[in-house]
Amino acid sequence: MSDLEDGVADQYSAYDVLSRIKAGLEGMGHDPERIEPDVLKAVDEFHIGGAEATAHLLDQLAVHADTRVLDIGSGIGGPARLVAGRFGAKVTGVDLTPAFVETARALSAMCGVSDRVGFEVGSATSLPFPDRAFDLALMLHVGMNIPDKAAIFREARRVLSERGVFAVYDVMRTGAGELAYPVPWADSAAISSVATPEDYRTAAAQAGFGLRNEENRAAIALDFFSRIQAAAQEASAQEAATEKAAPPPLGLHNLMGPTIGEKMKNMIGAIKAGTIAPVQMIFHVA
Repeated sequence: MSDLEDGVADQYSAYDVLSRIKAGLEGMGHDPERIEPDVLKAVDEFHIGGAEATAHLLDQLAVHADTRVLDIGSGIGGPARLVAGRFGAKVTGVDLTPAFVETARALSAMCGVSDRVGFEVGSATSLPFPDRAFDLALMLHVGMNIPDKAAIFREARRVLSERGVFAVYDVMRTGAGELAYPVPWADSAAISSVATPEDYRTAAAQAGFGLRNEENRAAIALDFFSRIQAAAQEASAQEAATEKAAPPPLGLHNLMGPTIGEKMKNMIGAIKAGTIAPVQMIFHVA
């Protein structure tokens, strides 16, 4: 891996994710060795909007049981398990962070879906798969760590079939202003590579993709955060009434650690300012 890829992998493997999740499951009264996938939704959909955003993206796609699906930057496997569970499709995930791949495999085994999902360590700019191996590729909140957008799209085009679709949901730069760090995908500017929607469109066109659909989801994201904040405030009030104060057993703090509050505050502030926004783009092989 390059020095940048090493830095990104270190960013996401700073915490003992699998043991934290197992402890959280036990704290919720679950047997960590046998769980339903929905139990993990608070922690395994590591992108703005969580499972709601994944479902919205999937609603725009034609996925069937025989669709060969690739999840680029698959994290701990939440979207892959959602696709497999909803459509019965077989999904392959690839991620730069070995600890995430290990966790994705373990959680999928706990959920009993290892026959439909698999995970490999690899880079989005050099995918470890043969040409035309997939019909659909997904990439959810990954490009913000990769400066070479052209390489992402070249590789996606290479591994997709002639009727392939590449669905992207990334945080993109949509206005002026500097980002304050840390943010969920980067503790510093050194590993942040936020680009504009035009940068994505250009890289896609050069690789041989046509744009089918584009959607700025900033307003939806802010509504999502507002609902999360309201729920957290209600939970805090209930905890105060019972003299308890602790984070929920499962949540994104299992992935982002003690600086989660600062990371989320900086990201939400930048979305409100119009500096960045989560943007969904669906491309097809032209």
